[in-house]
Amino acid sequence: MPNVQVILKEKIASLGAEADIVTVRAGYARNFLVPQGKAYEANPGNLRHINNLKARRAERETAERAEAQNTAGRLRKTPVKLTLEIGQGGKAFGAITAADIAEAVADQLKVKIDRHQIDLEKPIKTTGKHEVTVRVHPDVEAVLKLNVTAPEAEEAAESADEE
Repeated sequence: MPNVQVILKEKIASLGAEADIVTVRAGYARNFLVPQGKAYEANPGNLRHINNLKARRAERETAERAEAQNTAGRLRKTPVKLTLEIGQGGKAFGAITAADIAEAVADQLKVKIDRHQIDLEKPIKTTGKHEVTVRVHPDVEAVLKLNVTAPEAEEAAESADEE
C-alpha cells in the first residue's frame, strides 16, 4: 500500500494540527482529506504555504490558551455546591462522579467542561469541602472547590434562615 505526504490545513484529532506534514495512506488522502479541504498534497509549490499555516496555527493556539486561562480563573473563583443523598446511618446513597461535577459546573458557573478533564481519583462519598483538579488545556489546570452537603442539612439551613 503506497503512502503519501500531505500538509494539513486544519487540526485533525488523529493526525495533527495545521501546517503539519504527515504521511497517510494514499486512499485516505485522495478520498477524504483532499476533497474535504482538510489537507493538500505536499509538493514543492505547496510547501511554500506552510509559513502562512504556521502563523494561523500560532494565532489559534494563543487564543485557545487565553480562553483556557479565562475559564480556569472562573473555576478557581466560585465553589460549586453539590448534594449527596445520605441515609440514616450516615452512609451515602451513591456518589458524586466527574459527570456530576461537570453538570454542576455547567449549571452553576455556566462553564462547559468535559468530564474527562476532571481529575477525580475516586468518586466522592462524603460530605464537606473537597478540591479537584480540572485540566482546562494541556498547559492550564485549575483547582475547583466543591462544597458537598446532605439534603437534610440544606433544609435545616433554609429553615434557620427563615426564622
